[in-house]
Amino acid sequence: MPRRHMHMTGADGAALRAALRDLRTELGVPAEFPAPVLAEAERAARAPRLPALDATDLPLFTIDPPSSRDLDQAMHLAKRAGGNGYRVHYAIADVAAFVTPGGALDSEAHRRVTTLYFPDGKVPLHPSVLSEGAASLLPGQTCPALLWRFDLDSAGRVETTGVRRALVRSRAKLDYDGVQRAIDSGTAEEPLALLQDVGRLRETLEQERGGVSLNVPEQEIVARGGSYTLAYRAPLPADGWNAQISLMTGMAAAELMLAAGAGILRTLPSAPDGAVGRLRRSAAALRIDWPHHVPYAELVRTLDPHLPAHAAFLQECTALLRGAGYTVFTGGRAPDPLLHAAVAAPYAHCTAPLRRLADRYAGELCVAAVAGAEPPQWALAALEALPERMADGNRLANTAERECVDLVEAALLKDLVGETFEATVIDVKEHEPLVGTVHLEEPAVVGKVESPSARLPLGDRIRVRLTEADPGRAKVLFAPA
Repeated sequence: MPRRHMHMTGADGAALRAALRDLRTELGVPAEFPAPVLAEAERAARAPRLPALDATDLPLFTIDPPSSRDLDQAMHLAKRAGGNGYRVHYAIADVAAFVTPGGALDSEAHRRVTTLYFPDGKVPLHPSVLSEGAASLLPGQTCPALLWRFDLDSAGRVETTGVRRALVRSRAKLDYDGVQRAIDSGTAEEPLALLQDVGRLRETLEQERGGVSLNVPEQEIVARGGSYTLAYRAPLPADGWNAQISLMTGMAAAELMLAAGAGILRTLPSAPDGAVGRLRRSAAALRIDWPHHVPYAELVRTLDPHLPAHAAFLQECTALLRGAGYTVFTGGRAPDPLLHAAVAAPYAHCTAPLRRLADRYAGELCVAAVAGAEPPQWALAALEALPERMADGNRLANTAERECVDLVEAALLKDLVGETFEATVIDVKEHEPLVGTVHLEEPAVVGKVESPSARLPLGDRIRVRLTEADPGRAKVLFAPA
């Protein structure tokens, strides 16, 4: 899924915004779009390549954070005739209708690779006239899309898959909190209420195949009492149900490309035994019961991200997701690697083309595969270079996200050096038992801790004293109190 959204609102944060500007410069983050790119985007917004199929009668809706305007996906869910299963329509923004291969827009997208999120704004993959305008699935706007159609059986298994270009018009822009309230209260209309039914069925199928979805609490920057603080947001069930529709589409895309003999997969190797063993030690330290006969994926499904120890463990679990990459294959060759270990199936990124470069190519190959046509040469020609380009873009995005969180934590805590906080020790270095990581409950900070003499008690709740908070170095440091 696309990366976390970080927002700053409320009190004046001029110094922090200046530090964030410096960070962007230091990381070499792209600045404003060049004039030729903006000019091409304006022309494309006025005259996109429109499909013949009109599906604007389909009452689609989107689910996104309230402030989002770059809306990649819209959906509609219904019961199939006779009540035997479900039909899911999933519209994905058709970026290729606006971007000409080899043009200025295309070249700039290959330079940027992915949308980058900062607390004071984002650095988009495409100019806002497209990403938040003509190409976005905004409510009431008619625009081109890749319209997927899935027929599911009563257990949620995909029976038939199709995707083709179509004109669509979303009817409503919903947010996760509102969706959860409507479903919980029983006031959701059937197309939305069915998201819970289909989402739960797909979660059961994920469990059966050995897949895992990590409900890791997200850090959010919020205004409170005239200043900034950090808080954790634990994902709602609706977040997971919505993600299951995207995962289903990514798995279907992988199957289509594999059958056609050309494509780009998102892959993840299985975690090495050492990493799982280390995670078991963390679970024991956090007093999480993990019987030896219980698989990792099954344990994760029992955890409550609202509980501090569980939240800390879920954060540690992300270590098993390292090593993800992209695998390209052409000419009917079998891709190696093939699987995404967390999905437990072949999988492709294809549902966020406004914010991620590779998705445009996967979508194009899927449309060709369903039509029984040869993929366009421009899509095939770009495949070989995509894995390295995406890896570079993801490294920059990961670094930017990590440095932003460090910077905001340091800025928030800089006037609290010497204060003490309740924390949980969530990590201790194996060969440096005096050095580790603590998870504060309030504010929502995860920082380094160094003990002067005593070994850090992994998994224990302790009081820590803030010894350093330097926004200039974007670091915080704690010591046992």
